[in-house]
Amino acid sequence: MSHKSSMHEGGESYSGIVLTKQPNQSGQPPAEVVEGRPLTKENTPEPNSYRTPSRESGRSGLERVREAARKDGKLKFTALLHHVSSDLLRESYYSLKRKAAPGVDGMTWGEYGEDLEARLSDLHGRIHRGAYRARPSRRTWILKTDGRKRPLGIAALEDKVVQYAVGKVLGQIWEEDFVGYSYGFRPGRGQSDALDALWVGIVRKKVNWILDLDIRSFFDKLQHEWLVRFVEHRIGDERVVRLIQKWLKAGVVEDGKWFQAEEGSPQGSVMTPRTQKVTWVRP
Repeated sequence: MSHKSSMHEGGESYSGIVLTKQPNQSGQPPAEVVEGRPLTKENTPEPNSYRTPSRESGRSGLERVREAARKDGKLKFTALLHHVSSDLLRESYYSLKRKAAPGVDGMTWGEYGEDLEARLSDLHGRIHRGAYRARPSRRTWILKTDGRKRPLGIAALEDKVVQYAVGKVLGQIWEEDFVGYSYGFRPGRGQSDALDALWVGIVRKKVNWILDLDIRSFFDKLQHEWLVRFVEHRIGDERVVRLIQKWLKAGVVEDGKWFQAEEGSPQGSVMTPRTQKVTWVRP
């Protein structure tokens, strides 16, 4: 039981998910009736039917992207890369873990920050003129509880910065598409929140059975072509799609040898969970 379980007594689960919310459209999944669907902390205001509504960078531009995504679930965004500004890259850098292990570049967070503004200016230029190149991830292995080993991919510091920034932009769109009972890799939500919502559902609703499952080697066997197809349902900016493809195809380095990536996506990457979860939005 979560320490937050007492919050359920008032009829609400954690993170402002109201139990009594009724479906506002026919066909809404029953589980969403239990949980509701509040906005995660981010933004709002003004759409356009064909292109990203604003070419201005910064928070207001992202707010407009999110508002457009919220108002039109079928809108395909064709101009997004300009939102990856120098300011957003800087924000991304400061959002990374300070003591994370370095990737194939050997660059630590502190070392990159020694000449931060010059590095970010150069990175921003390469991204927007198409000269940015993704580096392979450094593969390491961690033990699982059952004795097996799980591969972990450590991206180069610069790749982490770009991935975080692009993920921030894409999140404005996909956060409006996710169902209310989706908790994985989402801002302001976590494992304990999912357990709280599950507890509320079991206690307050008539539950006859619970299904617990795990998809074997999901990250390792993911098909690149299908992932890109899912992304392209909403993302029409080819430059952003190419960035995702670069990260997927960058491969991994292990014991000094490079291995090409024909399928799968490195676990541990900043971008991996952000692209995987797009396959779990409500149709």
